[in-house]
Amino acid sequence: MLGVFKNLAFWVVLAIVLGIFVGYFFPQIGIDSKFGIDYFIMILKWMVGPIIFLTIIAGIVGLESLKDLGSIGLKGFIYFEVVSTVALAVGILGSLLLEPGVGMHLDANSFDPSSVEKFSGVSKDVGSIWSILANAVPKTPLFAYDDLSTLSGFGFVLGVFKNALLALSIVITPFIKANTLQVLFMALISAIALSFAPKKIKDFFIKPIEKAQHWVLKILSIFMWLSPLAAYCAMAYLIGKFGIESLIGMLSLLGTMLVSCLIFIFVVLGVICYLAKVNIFKFMRFIAKEVLVVFATSSSEVALAPLMKKLESAGIHKGCVGVITPFGYSFNLDCTNIYLSSCVIFLAQAFDIELSFSHLLSILLILMVTSKGAVGVTGSGFVVLAGTLGSMHDVIPVVTVTVLLGVDKFMSEMRAVGNLCGNAVACLIVGIWDKKIDRNKFNYAINHPDEFDFERLEIKKRA
Repeated sequence: MLGVFKNLAFWVVLAIVLGIFVGYFFPQIGIDSKFGIDYFIMILKWMVGPIIFLTIIAGIVGLESLKDLGSIGLKGFIYFEVVSTVALAVGILGSLLLEPGVGMHLDANSFDPSSVEKFSGVSKDVGSIWSILANAVPKTPLFAYDDLSTLSGFGFVLGVFKNALLALSIVITPFIKANTLQVLFMALISAIALSFAPKKIKDFFIKPIEKAQHWVLKILSIFMWLSPLAAYCAMAYLIGKFGIESLIGMLSLLGTMLVSCLIFIFVVLGVICYLAKVNIFKFMRFIAKEVLVVFATSSSEVALAPLMKKLESAGIHKGCVGVITPFGYSFNLDCTNIYLSSCVIFLAQAFDIELSFSHLLSILLILMVTSKGAVGVTGSGFVVLAGTLGSMHDVIPVVTVTVLLGVDKFMSEMRAVGNLCGNAVACLIVGIWDKKIDRNKFNYAINHPDEFDFERLEIKKRA
């Protein structure tokens, strides 16, 4: 019985319940608790960049050849495209069958267009391939060149120093602002360059990289013990700010998305895992603690590093984990896709807009492109949704997304959890497909999940 009190998951669940209680009965205290989750996620986001960077380099250099990288990358790309498209179809079919918006009879003219300008204004090319590639290259410095005007000294030397400082700030910015896509780009370039280096140079760099990775993960394991406090702050703020009423008012949409996400995880991903001879229920139990933390904080990034460590410890090759998992967080946002397609159909139903079969087909095709625009965009789900409606030439007015503003925060929890599950399965399947997994070790891991908790893995390593 006492062992329960040593279990981090127990304290996270308790914190969620306490947060809901405080947010409901003492809403102002709940709203004032926001700083706790803000600082927790900010710290973890600062750590995500270095972890991804170090893990990708260690993983790629640890592969036998760049041919293995190409094989893993190609299979990952095929998997991402097929499964994310299926997720879009699940979202569309779920809303068509459950009809969450039918009977609401809302009027688009009664909503203020200015309330969504900040979303629609930045979404014109959010799904274009060029936009994604452009966002992948670091180019934003921490400070402007003119900010260095206070520096004085010899002209030429000062100019060189300013430019060097500016270049360094451009490299550092993606880590500080947690721009996963740009960190991925820099890590890939560095890893490929290091792969071509002679063995002596590889060994010279790889040992410090692995040591740095170990220390960053060790620090992260300490911060993860603060996750119950973050869970309390997140839930107290969410309920205090938006209220239980906003949940009840949009219960049909929330229920539809929940059902769609569960069908996707346990049916679609379940079938995929079954074909790979893996029990989806055992695998979900294996990553249950990460799922719980993500649900509580509404941020899938907080569990990225623990998930990667857990998958690697379970027998999946570190090269596969290092490439597929972080790339999946940028290009395999399955439940964000379900959210997008569900909301498009819901809005059409709620505002009495009749959609033909050709409209439904065009929605699927447009979302196949615009959903990729979630990469590296802050508030991506809402931004991409506005961009998708804009791409449909006002079949559904962009202003209609206003109705989702109050409930979007609650839906983000489902998106975050579903994306985590989808990417964990993606890493597993690509590992099996490319024969980059120790099946005996993996089978033992999913049957003994408690032995593979992130905190326990780090304690073992220190011992």
